[in-house]
Amino acid sequence: MKIGLISDTHSYLDEKVFQYFHEVDEIWHAGDIGTLSLLEQLDAFKPTVAVYGNIDDTSIQAAAPENQIIVREGVKVLMTHIAGKPPKYNARVKKLIKEHQPNLLICGHSHILKVQPDHENNLLFMNPGAAGIHGFHQMKTLLRFDLENGKPKNLEVIELGKRGALK
Repeated sequence: MKIGLISDTHSYLDEKVFQYFHEVDEIWHAGDIGTLSLLEQLDAFKPTVAVYGNIDDTSIQAAAPENQIIVREGVKVLMTHIAGKPPKYNARVKKLIKEHQPNLLICGHSHILKVQPDHENNLLFMNPGAAGIHGFHQMKTLLRFDLENGKPKNLEVIELGKRGALK
């Protein structure tokens, strides 16, 4: 199963997302979507699993929960917008990790692309950075990877261009 991971679009959806996610089976959006129409565009293109972020209004909160606990190809995934980073997760996420024992923790919020093993919690931490044009990040980024035999594989970092560049 091929996954396209995006976060922090803040109401801006770069057209290149459709090119890079053409081959994926699912899109995962780790919050700060911005508009319900953006989420609907992604979901019309590919099945989309999303969580709401701190900028998302009640219409997005009605369509996407705060946390997603899903299993794909034997990989248990915890997705939430604000998590902190290994090993300094916020108290809410520490509790969720203890309760659900995910193999993969997905979050957004920081606008900093980071993929790191967390040996203490026996999981892989992934934050795809930010794909929108609002924030302090310099480069718009995505992640793409496969889930196979209970493990993430073939991880790719995709750069969409500088944050200020609209095309």
